[in-house]
Amino acid sequence: MSRRSSTGSELSGARSGSRTRASNVKTGRLLHLDTFSGIAGNMFIGALLDAGLSRRDLTEQLAGLGVPHKLRVTNVHRGALAARYVEVVVPGAKPRRRAEVASKQRAKSGGHPHGRHYVEIVKHLEAADLDPPVRERALAIFEALGRAEARVHGTRLEDVHFHEVGAVDAIVDVTAASIGLACLGIDHVTATPVALGGGTVKTQHGLLPLPAPATLELLRGVPTVPAHVSWETVTPTGAAILRTIVDDYRSLPAMTVDAIGHGAGNDRDGPMPNVLRAVIGRDSALREDRVLLLETNLDDLVPEHFDYLMERLFDCGALDVSLQHLQMKKNRPGFLVRVLAKPTDRQRLARVLFAESTAIGVRITESDRLVLERVQARVDTPFGRIGVKQIFDPDGGVTVTAEYDDCKKAARKMGVPLREVVRAAEEAGRVSADAKRADRPVRKRKPRR
Repeated sequence: MSRRSSTGSELSGARSGSRTRASNVKTGRLLHLDTFSGIAGNMFIGALLDAGLSRRDLTEQLAGLGVPHKLRVTNVHRGALAARYVEVVVPGAKPRRRAEVASKQRAKSGGHPHGRHYVEIVKHLEAADLDPPVRERALAIFEALGRAEARVHGTRLEDVHFHEVGAVDAIVDVTAASIGLACLGIDHVTATPVALGGGTVKTQHGLLPLPAPATLELLRGVPTVPAHVSWETVTPTGAAILRTIVDDYRSLPAMTVDAIGHGAGNDRDGPMPNVLRAVIGRDSALREDRVLLLETNLDDLVPEHFDYLMERLFDCGALDVSLQHLQMKKNRPGFLVRVLAKPTDRQRLARVLFAESTAIGVRITESDRLVLERVQARVDTPFGRIGVKQIFDPDGGVTVTAEYDDCKKAARKMGVPLREVVRAAEEAGRVSADAKRADRPVRKRKPRR
């Protein structure tokens, strides 16, 4: 899954310094997924419906797909819990359990007379009548799913094939998930470590081990725990959704809970009800998360190469990168490279350090972090539209900083001092921040990371 753009100020040559990536944390509502019994596409949709997603809104927007189907939603019990069970009914198809559809979906076919290839699904989604953010998220989820299938089957992404029923099922699940997040205004998603079952699953390739190969591929870098059951707890579609939308894997974060939903999977015997629990809420305090600090000492780094190293680290998910001067053994001058990152990006960023610097070892520490709410915005000024960062403190105060690159470009274009552009942008940013708080009266203070 995917998935975030970043900006940053310029690096000043080989001098020590720090460049901060634009935070991927957004204001708005929080969604926490309790994956104690795993996740499937229909479990995710059921949980959102149970938590307050309008079925009418979901159905109306799904009509823009142009895929013949019917969404059947029933109230069921899984153990002691009431939950929503979602089925995608395809006209003319035999009724079947979701597990059967999932196994069909997993099977790559070189000679099926019916079905859809990945590229066909992408073209269909690109042409569908969907809001752009919904389409982009759905495409990202399908790309994650397609790449995992291609890897485990040893084929190209464009050759991945989905059985007809499984393809429709997956298209609707993925698009419905994207619509649900947009309709509920979800801006930040967390999840617990994912519970994985064991055993085998029947596919068109015969028996395969659980977790299914594509599922396990999608869960690379994702924390998991054993579910202690002999059935499939996580489907490839469910894993692709997690891969694309989850920002942090952790326990329930600090929040004011607004809604709770339960999405049902098939009725199974197990130590826990086969449901996905979704908790939706708002920040009630400073935001907490977990971050990694990757460090390495270098005494033979070519200083002019640091700019490229920094760019590569940001491209691969670094939250912040800094360089400090050191006096090292044998009195040699050196550098300390420090990279702040999400726990799921540790391997990717370590590889960049090894490939793009002279590092032969990387130290990694993990710690808790408290962060303030920040919002990236663009405001109108007499010198054009300028990017600003609005930072909200716990007492409701706001600090606004103008984006240097935008101000420099505007100052040169208009022939005015840089400080005048900065002053105008920050004043407009404060007005914009006050307007946002006025539009959200129930949220006195929204600290975010």
